[in-house]
Amino acid sequence: MFKVQSEIYQFNGKLLKLQHESKLTNTPMDVNVYFPNKTGKLPILLYLSGLTCTPNNATEKSFLQYFASKYGFAVIFPDTSPRGANIQGEDDSWDFGTGAGFYVDATEEPWKNHYNMYSYVHKELQQELAKQFDNLDFDNISILGHSMGGYGALAGFLKNPGQYKSVSAFAPISNPSNCPWGEKNFGNYLGSDKSKWLEYDPTHLIKSYKGDNQPDILIHQGKADGFYAKDHQLQPENFVEATEASDYKGKVLLNVVEGYDHSYFFISSFVEDHVKHHIKYLGL
Repeated sequence: MFKVQSEIYQFNGKLLKLQHESKLTNTPMDVNVYFPNKTGKLPILLYLSGLTCTPNNATEKSFLQYFASKYGFAVIFPDTSPRGANIQGEDDSWDFGTGAGFYVDATEEPWKNHYNMYSYVHKELQQELAKQFDNLDFDNISILGHSMGGYGALAGFLKNPGQYKSVSAFAPISNPSNCPWGEKNFGNYLGSDKSKWLEYDPTHLIKSYKGDNQPDILIHQGKADGFYAKDHQLQPENFVEATEASDYKGKVLLNVVEGYDHSYFFISSFVEDHVKHHIKYLGL
């Protein structure tokens, strides 16, 4: 059961800030859900945030709610990790632990009893929301995300053929098994067996994707993003290259845009492009 922490009217719709007890993370979990002022079943856009973020970052900075009201879909903003699990070391760095669940189901101690964000986002959260909000249409849902969340969106789409109508990403960590952020998080959550890492790596997953549902994948990447240009954390070109010998050849639309960084100024500048990408597949 979700408790309503606050109710905010916006763009003639309503934003609910919710909290519930998760059986997968064994912690309370926050989630924001935006409902447009529309009757009947609502198509859904699931937005996965990046490192350090809470559900409030995208809620306050992405402008997704404006377009949700304009076109008539709901938006779900999950959190990025369990909070308050009281695991030693989970708050020691900004890019691991709290705010950095990395959308995997941890297999290693001491993380595996709490850090199960893959199953939380793609299963438990949706199932529990469906029980309480019967106007949310989980048979008509698409997914997008930013950075860590962009990786999570791509991996979630590819690992669940047919669950999502479409997928897109802003500055995704496209090849996490081959970058410092991925090595740090996969190594701690999943252990040293790198074959387990590949089970969540979009650049690996797309090579063997065989689902009947093959919408175009839209990616925007800022060329002035330091994590792209200098630190090589993102590597979207690796993802595109991996499609060359796959069923997805020619279906990844990568837009590298001059001047833009990794921030929500970048996201909000191109969010309308992503909304228009998804509403085609959501039937709006």
